[in-house]
This record gives sequence, structure tokens and C-alpha cells, in this order.
Amino acid sequence: MQFDWRAISGPALAAATALIAVLLNHHVLAIPDPAPLFVCIVAFAGSLSGLASGLASACIAVIGAALFFFSQRAALDYDTGDLVQLALLALTVNGTAVITGLLRERLMNTLAWERETHATAGRLAAAFDQVDIGIVLLDADTRAEFINRAFRNYFALPDDKADSKPPFIALMYHGRDVGSYEMPEEELSNFIATRTRMMRAGDQTPINIKLRDGQVLRFSCTALPDGGRMLSYTPVTDLVRDTDDPAKLEYYQSLRGRGGRNIISQRAAE
Repeated sequence: MQFDWRAISGPALAAATALIAVLLNHHVLAIPDPAPLFVCIVAFAGSLSGLASGLASACIAVIGAALFFFSQRAALDYDTGDLVQLALLALTVNGTAVITGLLRERLMNTLAWERETHATAGRLAAAFDQVDIGIVLLDADTRAEFINRAFRNYFALPDDKADSKPPFIALMYHGRDVGSYEMPEEELSNFIATRTRMMRAGDQTPINIKLRDGQVLRFSCTALPDGGRMLSYTPVTDLVRDTDDPAKLEYYQSLRGRGGRNIISQRAAE
């Protein structure tokens, strides 16, 4: 059986305090009433090990206080004042044990819930890093709380910058600075302003984003209940199928960017 030092530390400390107080008061010198010390010990026991340890310490404290009063007299003769004082001590230490024990239980439940939530968040983050869809979670202030691996790869975003919780506008400017977008430079400012306005409004209209390497990402924004946003960047470069009409070359190129030009041309030639 495993030794639980937390459970017995409170009762043991209460018993030791009562014994020392009685011995000192009877054989050495008169000392003050140790009732306040008993209350502190019960609070310590309840917060350290819970309700059971606190109540056990409270019981020992009341017995110790009774023995202390007895040590001050030659006979077992309590007056009304002593009985009232013992009753008040019993109410105080038992109330302290219940309060601290319940508070500790609530705290432990909260910590367990937080650990479980943290573990779930860790598993979700690991799962999001395995998909090829870029995912960004923004808080209510549009700062990135989470950026998955796919987004970092699409836009050449360093880990230290991604982990610093950058605002959405900083992510947009980073994509511009590293040359991720396939569009004229004079159109970038308007593109960034439009994207930012749509994100703040929670507009769920999908937008196709052409990257310089030929990939096409379909951007969509989802408003979250807490005021944040979930942004997704789905690769749609492979939208062209065998049944696509080669006559609609310009339309599919507008979806796919440069990456689809050769595929469509080859299928048209066949």
C-alpha cells in the first residue's frame, strides 16, 4: 500500500501541536491558548489533502484543546467559558476544514479539466499539421493563435514568426514581402485591403489565391462564436478533371493559375 504523507500530515501536525502545548503548559511554563494555531493547521490539512484530512485534523484539534484546558486545572472541571470556547473552536475548525476541502476539490477538478483541454488542443494541433489545407485561427483581435504547417509552407512563414502570434495583416504583408502572390505589385495593396475587410466582416465568400509557384489556394473565412476567425487555404490546383472542356481554357486557368496551363494544353492536344 502506497504511503500518503499528504493525508496524514495534517492530523499528525495537529496531534503533535496539542501534545507539545499540553506538556509545555503542564511542566514548563504557561502558554497562550493554541486555538488559532489549530485553525491554521486544519486549513493547511484541508488545502493539502482534502476534506477527510481536514476533518480528522479538526477532531484532533478539539480534543487537543480540551486536554489543554484540563492541563491548566488540577481536576477535570470545565466552567461555562471553557465549554463555549471549545464549542466555538469546534465550529471554526470544522468550518475551515469543509471550506478548504471543497475549495481544494474544485481547484483539482479545474486543473484536471485544463490538462484534458490542453491535451485535446495538442492532439488537434498535431492533426491539423498533417493536412494539406492551410489553417489559421485568429482571436477576437485578429491575432493568429494557431498556424498549421501547411500554411507556413505555402507562404514561407518561419516558425519563430508564426509562433509569435502575428496579426492577420502582418501575415498578408509577409506573403507580399516574400513574393508569394502571383499578381502585379500595384494590385497587392488593394488585394490585402480587400482580404482584411472581408475577414473582419466574417465574409464567407471563397476567394482563389494564385501563388507564384503555380499553386492555387481557395481562401475561406469562418466567424467563430468568440469573435475570432478560422481561415482555411484549400489547394485547388488539381480542379481540372478528365471531363473538363478544353474550350474553357481561360476559365480553368483563372482558377488554377500557371500550374494548370500545361495540363489543359496537353489534354486539348489529345
